[in-house]
Amino acid sequence: MSRIGRKAIKLPQGVSVTIGEQVLEVKGPKGNLKTPIPDGISFKLEGDELRAERTSDDQAPLHGLARALANNAIVGVTEGFSKQMDVVGVGYKADVQAKRIVFSLGYSHPIELLLPDGVDLKIEKQTQLQLSGFDRQLIGQVAANIRALRKPDPYKNKGIRYKGELLRKKVGKTGASAK
Repeated sequence: MSRIGRKAIKLPQGVSVTIGEQVLEVKGPKGNLKTPIPDGISFKLEGDELRAERTSDDQAPLHGLARALANNAIVGVTEGFSKQMDVVGVGYKADVQAKRIVFSLGYSHPIELLLPDGVDLKIEKQTQLQLSGFDRQLIGQVAANIRALRKPDPYKNKGIRYKGELLRKKVGKTGASAK
């Protein structure tokens, strides 16, 4: 039995949940989110708690997933999510212009990336980025797109990485050894 799926989700003040057949709609102070409900999973609202239930054991893998997606939606519309990234390398930097990020990553041209609606970006010292918003999946996708612009190099560890990401530095060639 899914341990995560069995947990009840406590609804904070100011959050309303509408349960449909295929979609769970969550409204809160930061925005509105819609979460799909897999087949065989149903949600029940009991007072200020939301519970996910499944019809049979065939939906066991989806039980915890549906509950986690609903919890992420509720946390997102109340507190929001953030992801921090570092730009590491000599001359590497980022700059924000309206809803556009301009990166200088050692290529012959600057790289521009549009920020989608619902994602805010703060830049500290031109090398530290902080993405924030209420949709966890969107924040993660934007962070992955930014990281893909210049993945960390395994030999010099230059590039864009998540804050706190552990990287293994590979040893380069040693050159001709004397015999």
